Amino acid sequence: MKENRIYNFNPGPAALPLPVLEEIQESFLNFAGSGMSITEVSHRSKGFDDVINDAVARTKRLLNLGDSHHVLFLQGGASTQFCMIPMNLLPEGQSADYVNTGTWSTKAIKEIQIQGKNVNVVASSEDKNFSYIPENIAFNSDAAYVHITSNNTIKGTQWAEFPDTGDVPIMADMSSDIMSRPFDASRFGMIYAGAQKNIGPSGVCMVIIRDDMLARVPENIPTMLKYTTHVNKNSMFNTPPCFAIYTVQLVLKWLEETVGGLDKMAEINDKKADLIYGFLDASDFYRATAAEGSRSKMNVTFRLPDEDLEKQFIQAAMENGLGGLKGHRSVGGCRASVYNAVGLDAVEALVDFMKTFEKKNG
Repeated sequence: MKENRIYNFNPGPAALPLPVLEEIQESFLNFAGSGMSITEVSHRSKGFDDVINDAVARTKRLLNLGDSHHVLFLQGGASTQFCMIPMNLLPEGQSADYVNTGTWSTKAIKEIQIQGKNVNVVASSEDKNFSYIPENIAFNSDAAYVHITSNNTIKGTQWAEFPDTGDVPIMADMSSDIMSRPFDASRFGMIYAGAQKNIGPSGVCMVIIRDDMLARVPENIPTMLKYTTHVNKNSMFNTPPCFAIYTVQLVLKWLEETVGGLDKMAEINDKKADLIYGFLDASDFYRATAAEGSRSKMNVTFRLPDEDLEKQFIQAAMENGLGGLKGHRSVGGCRASVYNAVGLDAVEALVDFMKTFEKKNG
């Protein structure tokens, strides 16, 4: 029931728009008049064809992309892309530039090293515990590609502006901030995003890949790990995660038709970020952990004066209907993930609670 729902600040799987959940609930037992659940229909049916084709079309409209880009829905999460990218898109004898901004970038770098491919870590923010996004990076003009992670869920940092890499294509892990703001997607060679943070449930990864990248795919890699395999079969070389793709389609529909597109979504996300960071900066009790200018508008990381207070804060917040505020186990502290589906009302409720908690414990 609606009245029993909490404000959900989970980092992933994360909040989904209530209208999407209601549409799923309404159609779950009888999808599109088929007499079957979406979890029961054949992925070869016209009904599911309509779902996946609509999801592709909406993705392209929201990102202003044309026929030069392909939208795929793959299994294995964003983590599988860490190995697929160099396997498919780094030609023998060439090297790739990687920017290390935290856990997920580190994992991506590890996967290219496992394959014995040439990688240049051209910038890193490890010197300050990944609390900032590096600037003035000297990219290699002969690199096959540049890899970045657009938003760091754990450390709470985000690229405010994407780097100028000249003619070198960017491969971007946008798992936690895709569809949160408008940007020029056409200049990316590839974008990938595990859906479970900002556009859907767990179980599917959106991959957007440009035509010229497909020309690089070698023949001598496993069939399921080739991008061309999935482009040629419209993501249905094998049985796809139908329910997850259906939910993504509904989220994209919500973004396009209810919110009004990425410009409108960005306005809402800016208001949420301004509210919570404004409060944090004015407080002597709470402390934002990411450097100004690098702060994520999706994952707000902060600390209290000590760990005992943090534990009390997280417990009291849950008791007041504010869930998912515990920081990642690797860093501790607190984190409010304020993805697209987390409304301004949720952030207002959080800030009000934080004020009350500070008055009582500060």
